[in-house]
Amino acid sequence: MVRYISTRGEAPELAFDDVLLGGLASDGGLYTPRSYPCLEPGAIAALAGLPYAQASAAIIAPFVGDAFGADRLLALTEAAYSSFRHKAVAPLVQISDSLFVLELFHGPTLAFKDVAMQLLSRMMNDVLERRGLRATIVGATSGDTGAAAIEAFRGLDRVDVFLLYPHERVSEVQRRQMTTAADANIHTIALRGTFDDAQAILKNLFRDEDFRDSVGLAGVNSINWARIVAQTVYYFTSAAALGAPARELSFAVPTGNFGDVLAGHVAKRMGLPVRQLVIATNANDILARSLTTGRYEVRAVAPTQSPSMDIQVSSNFERLLFDAYGRDARSIRALMGSLEQSRAFSIGERPLAAICAEFEAHSASEDETSAEIARTYRDAGYVLDPHAATGVHAARRRLSRDPATPMVALATAHPAKFPQAIEKAIGRRMPLPDHFANLMSAPERFTILDSDEKLVAKFIRDRARAVR
Repeated sequence: MVRYISTRGEAPELAFDDVLLGGLASDGGLYTPRSYPCLEPGAIAALAGLPYAQASAAIIAPFVGDAFGADRLLALTEAAYSSFRHKAVAPLVQISDSLFVLELFHGPTLAFKDVAMQLLSRMMNDVLERRGLRATIVGATSGDTGAAAIEAFRGLDRVDVFLLYPHERVSEVQRRQMTTAADANIHTIALRGTFDDAQAILKNLFRDEDFRDSVGLAGVNSINWARIVAQTVYYFTSAAALGAPARELSFAVPTGNFGDVLAGHVAKRMGLPVRQLVIATNANDILARSLTTGRYEVRAVAPTQSPSMDIQVSSNFERLLFDAYGRDARSIRALMGSLEQSRAFSIGERPLAAICAEFEAHSASEDETSAEIARTYRDAGYVLDPHAATGVHAARRRLSRDPATPMVALATAHPAKFPQAIEKAIGRRMPLPDHFANLMSAPERFTILDSDEKLVAKFIRDRARAVR
């Protein structure tokens, strides 16, 4: 049975269900498996053509131990993906020679976060019901995580949800997907600041043992390992559809908090034949700079047309560093201590070489992002959202050097969520799907707060039903 350890080595080892409810480790680290389970080549090949829910249950099963039996896990995955508006859940579309787009936006909020969040909510609710507990979920979002969490947890009696997002730094559609939820267990907080400010408050709340215990704190950001393992599934299903394991593939991933591309790293550790993982960033290019120079240095966040990537502190990078440093928790504590004190750290020569052997990174400027949307629409008749455009831009750069290896670029959101960016690039607006017809006129409900941890903690305490 897989057990979970903290990247910082000072938190207790836990089983999957405790990691699911806990989110961030008590020492400030991130939980990761003690060892990665492996899928045999025959098991990978067998995923081709399998319904997504069945593939998901098969891939996730080794990670959950005895938290869920096989039948219960399958029931959870089938329920999670029943609301997706494409039968394949995560279909592939070819847009040029050797270049495919993996559409991850067919869930209820039109973003890839639905793929993990719809399953996470059902798993979490299942465990809470068995234990007779309530939980208070606090999340930080740069746009899509918030809407996905609200849709997944709204109306659940055992869970209260508090979502922090940067005030006036998400698209109008993203904001309204969060603020129009009328359910009593949903609370949306617009923070005056950036996503990094929201994420810092979230991490500090998890480190505060008194607060954490008093409200039954749980997390749904990609710091929660269940989010990562759910995202490994579409790497396997897309690769199997394109001939894996007999064929190697590369993936290009629009990246903010590093969770989505980390899932590709996990899939590779599990045996998926991945040639290269290509990190795509926008102007907030800390990851591209880090892989080039070995220096991880936080700068000011620049607002862009791809707001879900407007992040400088990519939390899940810590999990990759943990693997690259041979799982040496002492080294990770030193790096994260340096980050907290001086907003920077240097990656050692050997760990950096290990990372660069598996990953490469490319940034796209605002003009390059718009140009990629226009080019893909002109050449393939396909509309990319501005996040996916950074991924396709990076994918083309990789293909120019390695045209023989098929490249899958992850499309993380529906283009209709970013109408201004699309109109600027191709001269037409993408209408929202019919089931969002009332979104732009529905009343909004949210609270604006300063980026102050004490203010946020009080707001949560005053409203959480799990307060002990």
